[in-house]
Amino acid sequence: MKSYWIWLGLHIIVWLFAFLYLHENLTEMIWRLFGVSLFFILFFILPLLKNRPTVLTMLLAINACLSVITLFPGPYTGLNPFLILILTLLIAEAFQKSPYRLAFLVSGVSSIGMIYICYYTNAFLSIIAFILLYFVFLHAGLLLYKQNKDDKKDLFFRYDALLSEFRRLKRQAISEEEAARQEERNLIGHEIHDSVGHKLTALLVQLEAFRIQSSEQDQDHVTALKNLAQESLDETRSAVKALKNTNHGGLQGIIRLIRRLETESFIRTTFSVKYGAFAIPLNGEQSFVIYRSVQEALTNIMRHSQAREANISFAAPGGSVFRFEISNPVQDNRPFQEGFGLSEMRKRMENIGGHLEVRKTEEQFIVNGTLQITAGGEHNDKNIVSRRSGHGETGVKNDDRNR
Repeated sequence: MKSYWIWLGLHIIVWLFAFLYLHENLTEMIWRLFGVSLFFILFFILPLLKNRPTVLTMLLAINACLSVITLFPGPYTGLNPFLILILTLLIAEAFQKSPYRLAFLVSGVSSIGMIYICYYTNAFLSIIAFILLYFVFLHAGLLLYKQNKDDKKDLFFRYDALLSEFRRLKRQAISEEEAARQEERNLIGHEIHDSVGHKLTALLVQLEAFRIQSSEQDQDHVTALKNLAQESLDETRSAVKALKNTNHGGLQGIIRLIRRLETESFIRTTFSVKYGAFAIPLNGEQSFVIYRSVQEALTNIMRHSQAREANISFAAPGGSVFRFEISNPVQDNRPFQEGFGLSEMRKRMENIGGHLEVRKTEEQFIVNGTLQITAGGEHNDKNIVSRRSGHGETGVKNDDRNR
């Protein structure tokens, strides 16, 4: 839109000087005023046709004809030099907004108009040579500009394609690395389960057999050994289960996921952790919803903000409430309207007993979330299970849609 106002300002200035050069009274300029009015009416329509280059070029060619007719020399006036500048602006605008073959249409109409005016006014050979050289150099410069613009546009598309491919390969490398780690964990877990777990199970069987055959005075000692073996077996199973578990709960897992998102979206993030937030017991569902809320806030920054930076803070005052805040600077005062993503995040926070607040000030856009935490997160886990049983698979379906 800024370029449109620049073109408009240049046309107004040149047309003003062109009319001052005529030295005619108002009655003699009525038809010229009608022509310039029609010129600017068509010029105001041009932004509506930016996606239709053929129609846009036709309007520019019509404006070139109107310029020649409006500033056509009268019986006692010669060639208006400002007409050359007006046609130059029209040709330049055609080369900027239209393909080569369409831009040359405007150029051809303008050249024919100038040739006819030179023939009508019996212009000197030096003036004709000057106009000819001017148009040659003008077209050479515009062709060079058009070539550079097309090369830059092609380079931008290539860069965008490479960036998309880089992000895809990076996600694929992370996924393959995580899959390799998980496969290694599973292998270690199977080895522990097959070797240590089976041997401890055999040990328990033998201890039970020995307890049956032992005397009464050895019963307590054998029972203690059996309990120790049972505890070892339970700890071994817990270790195997932990190896197979891929969920990284808690604030550490959230920060790990956000750091991965930061590298993919090229947003500079600043973390602030206060009031023992690292020690707060977040379960898998809570961690996932908090991460998705932060992700949605960063996505809004990517879409609607020119500032590629964000401040993320986590706090757990008193150990019973977990709070997070995402803020980024804003550079406009446009009214904020909440979209589908943030409204879905609010519903998710409410489903786990939390609250999401979104507000915009003159300097910052802020997303603030609050979540009640009980000891160990057990109460929240029960609430989540009861909500899932009451709502069926709604949460899963919503998640799939957001993804």
